[in-house]
Amino acid sequence: MPSIPVTHATGSYDVHVASGLIAEAAGRIAASLPGRRLALVTDPQIRAALTSNGHWPAIDATVIEVPPGERAKTRDEWGRVTDQLLALGLGRDSALVALGGGSIGDLTGFVAATYLRGVPFVQIPTTLLAMVDASVGGKVAIDTAAGKNLVGAFHPPALVIADPGMLATLPDRVYREGLAEAVKHGVVADREYFEWIAKNAAGLVRREPKLLTHLVQRSVEIKAGVVSRDEHEVGERAILNAGHTIGHALERLSSYTLPHGEGVAIGLVAECRIAEGMKLAEPGLADRVAGLLVELGLPVAVEPRPATRDLLTAMSTDKKNRGGRIRMALPAAIGRMTATSGEWTVEVGEQELPG
Repeated sequence: MPSIPVTHATGSYDVHVASGLIAEAAGRIAASLPGRRLALVTDPQIRAALTSNGHWPAIDATVIEVPPGERAKTRDEWGRVTDQLLALGLGRDSALVALGGGSIGDLTGFVAATYLRGVPFVQIPTTLLAMVDASVGGKVAIDTAAGKNLVGAFHPPALVIADPGMLATLPDRVYREGLAEAVKHGVVADREYFEWIAKNAAGLVRREPKLLTHLVQRSVEIKAGVVSRDEHEVGERAILNAGHTIGHALERLSSYTLPHGEGVAIGLVAECRIAEGMKLAEPGLADRVAGLLVELGLPVAVEPRPATRDLLTAMSTDKKNRGGRIRMALPAAIGRMTATSGEWTVEVGEQELPG
């Protein structure tokens, strides 16, 4: 089973993708981080589900539980987990293991980045969204009242272990969130991949194992390539934020009851329409993207539609903004992003926003 390497400023790490890999997690962690004392961060729902379906990894680690979903990504939880590590007497010879979805990975990675000025951590994603996107790239963060992921760090994992076999028992809504990020990868970087997803949409909805393994592998390859070229998001990496400016704003306006993948799906279609309206994208792009997302069981609009002023306020703290002006990563065509003079984001005025 070949691994997918991701390079960064201080070295590289491998992403392993294969069905059944969870059974090898303990051995792979020991080989990558020998002799480390481990603390494993998860939530009670994940722990119960993985125990009941036989996927709980036999890792010798102290288990620390946090709340499910975005409720884990707070300053309070960061402080509580950090205090538990200190109480356990874990030193710089320790490492953390994130077992769960994107929120668990973000929180655990941020704790790892700040604990004793940095200890290694391992990502074991349990959702499709985390496998295809959140576990790769080293961006870790917590949320604040001002917005998502505004307090964070770049702290690459030492290892990523992705087992698509774990996806068979995910709730439908949670599973489909990851399909939105996979479609995004096709839109921003690989037309053939987008078309492959469209051709195999029915099988992906049915979670056919071979299709799922290819989906995770190809999305990881795409993201790994972008991240390796631009680790700290000073240029091209911004394309991975397609759909996220509006998506994150909708999540914030919903008080984070809107799942991230659904926000990305809605945001991706809206930002494609903005690109068409600004004459940056080929006509019909938004409809084509929306058609595939609908076929995959994802929403492409939100009701009631938020007021433009509320949307602007929610987008005002987006990390891509400059000088108080909204900037977005906008598609030009399937597989190609708008880029001008080395800039991968475009200023978007209030008049360009959906009314």
